[in-house]
Amino acid sequence: MVRVQVENVHKKYGKIEALKDVSLEFSSGDMTAILGPSGCGKTTLLRSIAGFIRVDMGRVLFDGENVTQLLPQKRGTAMVFQNYALWPHMTIFDNVAYGLRLQKVGTAEIRRRVHEVLEMVEIANLSEVETRRPGALSGGQQQRVALARALVVNPKVLLMDEPLSNLDAKVRQRLRAELRRLQKQVGITAIYVTHDQEEALALADTIVLMNQGQIVQTGTPQEVYLQPATAFAAEFLGVSNQLEGEAEDGTLRIGVQSVPYDAKVRGKVIVIFRASDGRIEDVQSQIIPGQISLSATLEESLFLGSYYRHYIRIGETVVMVDSEETRLPGSVRLVLAPDRVQVYAAS
Repeated sequence: MVRVQVENVHKKYGKIEALKDVSLEFSSGDMTAILGPSGCGKTTLLRSIAGFIRVDMGRVLFDGENVTQLLPQKRGTAMVFQNYALWPHMTIFDNVAYGLRLQKVGTAEIRRRVHEVLEMVEIANLSEVETRRPGALSGGQQQRVALARALVVNPKVLLMDEPLSNLDAKVRQRLRAELRRLQKQVGITAIYVTHDQEEALALADTIVLMNQGQIVQTGTPQEVYLQPATAFAAEFLGVSNQLEGEAEDGTLRIGVQSVPYDAKVRGKVIVIFRASDGRIEDVQSQIIPGQISLSATLEESLFLGSYYRHYIRIGETVVMVDSEETRLPGSVRLVLAPDRVQVYAAS
């Protein structure tokens, strides 16, 4: 198991700063998810660790050894790609065995290790692995083969670039659990890039949230989700809403509503709450002191299986609130408990 360190890494493409002085440590034997929106720098960071991208400044270290100038094949990493990157003209067996043959491993040892890793990813029961080609497999099976090809060479670090994004929802959820199981079974240091917050929360020991080439927050899934460090983190993690307000000593004001508030920030603020934390009540319902209660208009409700998502207009802003009950459009009150909102200084 290898500890990976990134120290003061910069990378520019023309005038665009893809990575801005990024420093980070990936714990040995853990699964770390690099999470963020498109263009935030997460794939650039992953490829810099792999050696596919040469950084402009900074260092990449494996267990204290500087590997910044090493070629990808000299770093001891293995990559699982979004598009599987299997060779269509090779059989399943040959795809998995390819890296071992490059390492000049003996024929008997290749056969043993290939069958062992195919069994590990639960594809060993697929008949004719030595004659069938990737095109005959489902997307989920192809991704298992790609994972087997990465694991068979016993890499120091396993790198995954959105490996499940091309799969349908059910297969993706099943493979998440299997990826987590395999990573813990092998005990390998794994770095997983995704823009899917649910995927990151489900898979990772640690989440690294990025935006605009910088690290916004690092922590356990629980820490990052429940204690977001910035307005961006709060909005990105979870189905979230924003309202504008003002904070003063002892008071938070949203529109015409004022509630007691232990102000950590003052002046113009952004109030963020998750769709699951709001509550819809009738206009005539009693307002409970201390709660945020805002006049609103319910415009539309969508049935999403186990719950309804309601779209509510407050002035010029539309917010989302989830509940188990459907409601008819019309005037309502949006009720929020102060301890269920996050308040940040407006930028």
